Amino acid sequence: MMRALALILGVLVAAPALADCRPDRVDLRGPWGEARFTVEIADTDATRAQGLMFRDSLPQRAGMLFIYDRPRSATFWMRNTLIPLDMIFVDERGVVAHVHSNAIPLDETPIEGGEDILMVLEINGGGANLLGIAPGTEMRHPRLDPALAVWACPEG
Repeated sequence: MMRALALILGVLVAAPALADCRPDRVDLRGPWGEARFTVEIADTDATRAQGLMFRDSLPQRAGMLFIYDRPRSATFWMRNTLIPLDMIFVDERGVVAHVHSNAIPLDETPIEGGEDILMVLEINGGGANLLGIAPGTEMRHPRLDPALAVWACPEG
């Protein structure tokens, strides 16, 4: 009885936390469950060009969210990037279109993310596979247009 009560209380406490949208967080959900990442935003030419270059680590459940002004073709590489990364390519509806797993540090081979990409989330290599993040996964972030997003931030 106490165990069930603790589980219910845990769900009730977690629900408001997941309802909270902030620019420094990304929520993802799919058949595998939900995950939250704390993110740095790269939304200018300069910050997108710098990305995660020259860093020797990235905390678990952290990442960088690259945001474009409008959907576009997205191509990345790993020049001067010292850690393996997963690249999660997201369309303007907040739906994952493509996942590139374990990009090789320092590799300059172009990584194609596809057409009509609005955002790219970079996380530690292997994280997407571990969680089950795949095409069709839904993302929530305040910079997604609520009129288009399949999982919009609460208005208020």
